[in-house]
Amino acid sequence: MYNKIAKSYNELHKEEQVKKLEIIKKNIKIVPLLLDIGCGTGISTNYFNVVSIGIDNSKEMIKQSKEGNLIHGKAEKLPFPDKSFNTVISVTAFHNFKNMEKALLEIKRVSTNNNIAITFLKKSSKIDEFRKLLKKYFKFKEVDCEQDVLFSIN
Repeated sequence: MYNKIAKSYNELHKEEQVKKLEIIKKNIKIVPLLLDIGCGTGISTNYFNVVSIGIDNSKEMIKQSKEGNLIHGKAEKLPFPDKSFNTVISVTAFHNFKNMEKALLEIKRVSTNNNIAITFLKKSSKIDEFRKLLKKYFKFKEVDCEQDVLFSIN
């Protein structure tokens, strides 16, 4: 799906993404090295003034970025060593992952200190399942972000 809308993604969603990123900034400390899971075109990967890497399953979305810090891959099998990232974010992507629990375990594995922010689409049929999985592995707080819920873990 995202391969088809890749060229128009930034135009359609950048403003909304930036609002969520500002809420994330108020709720967790953004420090390098940052990992952005489900990074799409890299709006969120490159928003903060820190060293960052984004990973996404859509090659076409990655091609839209002018930065060279986005890679192709899956949230459920991150190609990074344990405890590689000081900040991990995922902006409105989790509902698209095939296995949310595996993705959460991967985030836990690559995070140095559980400095994590995940926004989740409120209208997704998977939000209750996600909340239940999150409770299994993390302590978190929820913040309303209009169309999403921010789950901040720190």
